[in-house]
Amino acid sequence: MDGRPSLIAIDHDDHHAEYVGHLRDGRQFFLTAPFEPAIAGRQGCEYLALFIFDSEGDLLEAQIDSYGPRTSLDHGARQRCRDQRLSSLGDVSYDRIEIKPFAIERFGTVFGLVAREPEGEDDLWAVEMQPGNYMAFFEPWDSGEYDT
Repeated sequence: MDGRPSLIAIDHDDHHAEYVGHLRDGRQFFLTAPFEPAIAGRQGCEYLALFIFDSEGDLLEAQIDSYGPRTSLDHGARQRCRDQRLSSLGDVSYDRIEIKPFAIERFGTVFGLVAREPEGEDDLWAVEMQPGNYMAFFEPWDSGEYDT
């Protein structure tokens, strides 16, 4: 179907894209906090995910930690892990990244920037940060902007 996204721009901001940018060697990174909502009788789960991409936007590595339900989340432990992951990257620049949609499975859950095909004639392609669908991207794919 026409319009399938091949590269998604994400601009650095002070919200969900606070930790996006480049490593000194040109690789790109995205450190984020996906979640499974506590709905339909499920407890939900909080995560911390560091995704590393090559300069062309292909996923190279994913480090994902599970922190259990939000009601028992150890915020300090997740912040220490976040700080350690950021430190492990060395000198970085926080700026726009351009990455390809991707999906991987960990903990029985799909993680990634997952492309969603249009469901009807008037529907559009979307790319959603999963789990949690807390960032949704639409054309133009190079805008760097997302909906929450």
